[in-house]
Amino acid sequence: MYVLHYAPDNASLIVRLVLTELNQPFETALVDRRVRAQDGAAYRALNPNGLIPALETPGGAIFETGAILLWLSERHGALAPQPGDPARGDFLKWLFFVSNTLHADARLLFYGERHAGRDADVAAFRDATRGRIASHLDLVEAMAAGQPAWFKPDAPSVLTLYVCGLLRWLALYPVEIAGWLDLAGYPSLRAVAAAMECRPAARKAALAEGLGDTIFTQPSHARPPEGSAT
Repeated sequence: MYVLHYAPDNASLIVRLVLTELNQPFETALVDRRVRAQDGAAYRALNPNGLIPALETPGGAIFETGAILLWLSERHGALAPQPGDPARGDFLKWLFFVSNTLHADARLLFYGERHAGRDADVAAFRDATRGRIASHLDLVEAMAAGQPAWFKPDAPSVLTLYVCGLLRWLALYPVEIAGWLDLAGYPSLRAVAAAMECRPAARKAALAEGLGDTIFTQPSHARPPEGSAT
């Protein structure tokens, strides 16, 4: 049995979606951000960085969203090209781009006041970061337009679910500039997001975390039954 240490509408949402798509039973353990449980000794023993999520597996705890997704796809032989598949290289380069570049810059945008520096102009920092994110999304849009087998509206992958989660949060955060991301400018990504949010796994996740109906294409702030998204 897997145990997903989660907070509602955090990066753990992507792992929840993947576990559900894989039809794997799992339990959830709330990391209550309202009391900064992510900084407590118990959680830091699972993820010394104090970031959410962490996934307990039969072989021990795994952290970092991209690593969890890659491990799950390989362990269960699904939702990604497997070792030996000619498409594996292309898939991996985009998974790492999303994890190491797009997601990393999204965190800088969401928590600009933490990263800009004491004397920096946070608004200017966010503007620069937002410009980079727009450029990253242009690249992902161009990839999605080619509809590789591992990034198509009609079949989920760990990468489509990862990107859709990021599209959701980029539309919602930071609240001071919410709405800056217009999916109409990314038609291929919007098609993937629209398809993914209609899947049963997305509906289950939306109910579990209080996300509403159009969780990727027209997201609203979470109203979770437990915990806090921020």
